[in-house]
Amino acid sequence: MPRDYFEAWISKMHALNTLQESDIAAIRKLPTRSVEITSGTTIISEGQLVSECCILLEGFACRSKLNREGGRQIVSFHMAGDMLDIQHLLFDKADHNVEAISAATVVFFPMADLRKIVDDNSGIAKALWRDCLVDASIFREWVLNVGRRDAKSRVAHMLCEFAARREAAGLGSPERFDLPMTQEQIGDATGLTAVHVNRMLRQLEEEGVFERNGRNVRISDWAQMKRVAEFDDGYLHLAA
Repeated sequence: MPRDYFEAWISKMHALNTLQESDIAAIRKLPTRSVEITSGTTIISEGQLVSECCILLEGFACRSKLNREGGRQIVSFHMAGDMLDIQHLLFDKADHNVEAISAATVVFFPMADLRKIVDDNSGIAKALWRDCLVDASIFREWVLNVGRRDAKSRVAHMLCEFAARREAAGLGSPERFDLPMTQEQIGDATGLTAVHVNRMLRQLEEEGVFERNGRNVRISDWAQMKRVAEFDDGYLHLAA
């Protein structure tokens, strides 16, 4: 039986806006090519001219920007079912980088074909519009996190968000999971050094809210973890 490349994406879109059978059928007709990639592979480069959009089928990825000295700021993490470059529905030049942070499978399809089904199917258009608005809400929260929270709260908040989004994507319990990102990548997402990230993780462990064994982590006191992080999942609009 052929693999369903769109199952996770359709599930996410359906949660954002109820899709009709005709919407789902139109999505499934999109011509696709799937690519297996290794961790660290650049999927999209800033400045690149693109003619395809892509969905993360398996694995994890991040979006980032670089300053002129090569310093990286990660602006979001992504998981299965996420469209990695929704802006390419209307813009054909990438304005940031997208990189795999684990082994991943990415499905590409032509922008022109997606534009056509968006024009012909208002349910798909509304779901994509809501997806863009959720992205914007998350970006606002990340600006607050980096700009106004202390180091421990930043790291705790990033972990809470990852756990909540992972659960919403059907990838497992928010209490225990494997972290796909390195401490350096967590630092690039929170404006901290890898050494500082490690120190904050140790503090969370010492306070009894968090346990880790390599990249396997357990949030042992979810309520306290959320208090430390100032985490309220309302900005994720998981019930949209």
